[in-house]
Amino acid sequence: MVRVTRAAYAEAFPAVTGRPLIKLPQTAGRSESEIFFDALALNAADLNAGGEAERLLDPFSAELAAALHARRDDLVRDGQALPGAAEAMAAVGKLDGVVQTVLTGSSKPNAMLKLRAFGMDGYVDFDIGGYGNEAYPKGTLIGVARERASDKHEVTFGEDVTVYVADSPRDVDAARIGGARSLAVASGRATTAELRDAGADAVLPDLTDTEAVVALVARMTDPPRRT
Repeated sequence: MVRVTRAAYAEAFPAVTGRPLIKLPQTAGRSESEIFFDALALNAADLNAGGEAERLLDPFSAELAAALHARRDDLVRDGQALPGAAEAMAAVGKLDGVVQTVLTGSSKPNAMLKLRAFGMDGYVDFDIGGYGNEAYPKGTLIGVARERASDKHEVTFGEDVTVYVADSPRDVDAARIGGARSLAVASGRATTAELRDAGADAVLPDLTDTEAVVALVARMTDPPRRT
């Protein structure tokens, strides 16, 4: 999937800026807005002045979404879902009162495209998510997503019933900043020890044990039963 994403960036960047993308910044764990602003600094520094970067962000996100959509078959061929992810999302979604969404570095169209490619889009309420084309840090986006969920579903989703499932120390920090509990998964970006050291509330080696995932989410969202 990395190769496909890089190709899409290489197509979208010159379409918006008129400059070739000679050097792509680090993308892992970062939002589209962060990547785009850094790419401007590396490849078209003069466009970073006078608010031009902010003006170009939305057009860039649209171009990137179109470029990825054109490569949707490549996403399926070159990418893969984390083992157990679909089963875990299906099971957690059956818990009473649970609403699932995404907090992602991708824009909303790209998040929908990627999850649809692996048959997981039906488990997610995309209307209430937090996305990488929004110029907020992830910790802030957790609060934004919580407010969107409360407004849409007319139920208060407080900090004590919010769980962020993620796979990096940076995401664990975002959960703490956003007032959420963190369920970290050692999927390869970070080790179990690194995630524990970052302060994750719980750590799993992967998502293949569906019962364990469900039990942890249930415990984390039930304040009287927490230990």
